[in-house]
Amino acid sequence: MQTLTIRDLRYDFGKVMAWLADGEEIEITKHGKPVALLTLPRQDKVPKFDAEEHRRRMKETWGDRVFSAEEVREMREAELGDMS
Repeated sequence: MQTLTIRDLRYDFGKVMAWLADGEEIEITKHGKPVALLTLPRQDKVPKFDAEEHRRRMKETWGDRVFSAEEVREMREAELGDMS
């Protein structure tokens, strides 16, 4: 964890951003006492949707099969049970 003063935060923000980009947590002090902890916002790792990969997996799973509306309804009922 890096430590810097409020004055450092004001006058050398580029250094602060570099530390954050490297994944560092930064303790902010005033008169030698900690007053804040600075970190990057939490970002849940949500993978970007890949349409081509999705189509490939669908083709691999289902082939060229086309379901009727009745088959789709039955599958949903089987998945949801009494919830629908």
